[in-house]
Amino acid sequence: MIIVKNLQKTFQTATGEKIQVLRGIDIHIEKGEKIAVIGPSGSGKSTFLRCLNLLEQPTGGEIFFEGQQINDSKVDIDKLRAQMGMVFQHFNLFPHLSVKRNITLAPTLLKLKSQEEADEEAIRLLERVGLSDKADAYPNQLAGGQKQRIAIVRSLAMNPKVMLFDEPTSALDPEMVGEVLDVIKELADDGMTLVIVTHEMGFAREVASRVIFIDEGKIQEENEPEEFFTHPKNPRLQDFLSKVL
Repeated sequence: MIIVKNLQKTFQTATGEKIQVLRGIDIHIEKGEKIAVIGPSGSGKSTFLRCLNLLEQPTGGEIFFEGQQINDSKVDIDKLRAQMGMVFQHFNLFPHLSVKRNITLAPTLLKLKSQEEADEEAIRLLERVGLSDKADAYPNQLAGGQKQRIAIVRSLAMNPKVMLFDEPTSALDPEMVGEVLDVIKELADDGMTLVIVTHEMGFAREVASRVIFIDEGKIQEENEPEEFFTHPKNPRLQDFLSKVL
């Protein structure tokens, strides 16, 4: 589904200094795979994720989605992003819109669904995550775990082919983490293609079909979860896991 070849990303600071964050990422992601991305802070994990749907424009390399090179000037970025749902650390819900309107805004603005169809889908998805009673509430009336579940529903309302999660539980109180991870697990069980940047090692081990370790802008190791966590080969990964497990 996704092929990444020699992906590179360099940022320029206000003083003109160039900082290379991604230094040649190569990965193939098959339809239905659940990829967990782990690594230390500042290693390039979130930048990698944001390059996949061009929230960050790569400075080198190629990204293909279903056979089409997407980091090409001729690509319709809005159409592409409709197929790649993205959930961020900090929810990014519109505070002045109700929960239901947050969910239906994009499908109706892009004329993918009528308002009636979008409303029906919103209620169905809210029922799926146990929040059907919050349809008319506003984001400031919700707890953090509820907001993140709404953010997931908002992405699902676009019927994406792949879901990207950027540390979806890192901004949550510990007791709210489980309710969000349960929703992601359900998506995994349903066969959705997932790419998840996460610090939740137990979750990565349980849900992922493959775990990749990014450090210094490169994939240093990748493997199926049991082998990855039980017999890490890369010395940097061994050191990282010794600190977080």
